[in-house]
Amino acid sequence: MKQLIRLTVNDRDYEVAVEPNTTLVDLLRTQLGLTGTKKGCDLGDCGACTVLLDGKAVNSCLVLAVQAGGRTVQTIEGLETTQGLHPLQQAFIEKGAIQCGFCSSGMILSAKELLERTPNPGEPEIRRAISGNLCRCTGYQKIIEAIKDAAR
Repeated sequence: MKQLIRLTVNDRDYEVAVEPNTTLVDLLRTQLGLTGTKKGCDLGDCGACTVLLDGKAVNSCLVLAVQAGGRTVQTIEGLETTQGLHPLQQAFIEKGAIQCGFCSSGMILSAKELLERTPNPGEPEIRRAISGNLCRCTGYQKIIEAIKDAAR
């Protein structure tokens, strides 16, 4: 039986009916049309589905939609500012940290959480922050450089 939940996604309030077993990634992608959040392994191993839940990076494939009720979610679509791309997004482009793009939204949101906590992180902190995000294209160095650049 569906349950009605209210949540805020990218500063917009929603009221949606979800099945008890619907994951947050499925709610975002199928019911809200926010396909920037990627569905990868569906096991919490790859980080492609990372979003910010009340400001904390989480694997949205491991969060039930009902658990997000009454909470705030930020996806990659919510990062853009009135001036354009978020500095992290811009740094990823400029440093060549985006290749196939599948991991990018999760990487960027993990980095955003880090920079909110630690405005000028060192490389070990950056590596730790993105350790839950797998990338098969860039070899991570360009991603680390982009995060360092965005921190400046």
